[in-house]
Amino acid sequence: MRIFNETQRFTQWWLLLINISSLILILYSCYKWFVLEDAVGNVAVDDRVGQTIFILVIALVIPLIYVFNLKTTIDEIGIHYQFIPINFSKKIIRWHEIEKCFVRTYSPIREYGGWGYRGLSGKNKALNIKGNKGIQLVLKNGDKLLIGTQKENDAKMVIERYFKITNE
Repeated sequence: MRIFNETQRFTQWWLLLINISSLILILYSCYKWFVLEDAVGNVAVDDRVGQTIFILVIALVIPLIYVFNLKTTIDEIGIHYQFIPINFSKKIIRWHEIEKCFVRTYSPIREYGGWGYRGLSGKNKALNIKGNKGIQLVLKNGDKLLIGTQKENDAKMVIERYFKITNE
């Protein structure tokens, strides 16, 4: 294998459950406002602005989680990654910038506080969507980056192919 490509999306069952619950909440609220003519929380029956804001916020947040995805490519140049929509273009870490590169098992919650784009301001960052396997990079400038993967064995094969060649 010469090139590793992976695209990950948030597809966890519990996210789907949250989204379905949110849709049920919108439907229930609309039923109470427009059929039963009753308030929902602090939003009164005649508060059209409050109702619109409530519905729009939930309706816009639900699909947002499905926009996020993590794209990773490993090739002879280095490791390319893009966490959409946070990174507008692919970031490239060239092999000569990397001191250590390996696939490892990690604890997303204990080490990084969960999944997503973690450690924005620190020297230890993680980009992960799900699971507990990742490509750990230790850069020559001291920064660390962990890129989550669901294709552990494929990533290992391509890393071994290029990282050994460039470090000999």
